[in-house]
Amino acid sequence: MMSNPDIESFGVLVNIQDYSDGELKALSEELQREEREVSRRRRIIHGKLDIIRAEIVRRLRDKHQSGGVLFSEGDISLLGGILSGKSLTGEGDPQQD
Repeated sequence: MMSNPDIESFGVLVNIQDYSDGELKALSEELQREEREVSRRRRIIHGKLDIIRAEIVRRLRDKHQSGGVLFSEGDISLLGGILSGKSLTGEGDPQQD
């Protein structure tokens, strides 16, 4: 019944009641394997983000200790534009149009 199912699609669940016990077990095992892989990748990405954030904080701390300016007027304007939903070109978010 299940010949090379597309695991990434809900299409494999159509007529699931027609699958044999073996097919259901194989599908379950494949989805569990995929879930473990996604979870592993997510943990790696979160680790990378943690390292990047720590480096940003370290640089800001070093800049502050050396008497440097942490934020410029341009940074504040850019942040205001981001928070108001404007792109870098000053236009609204194209996905919301």
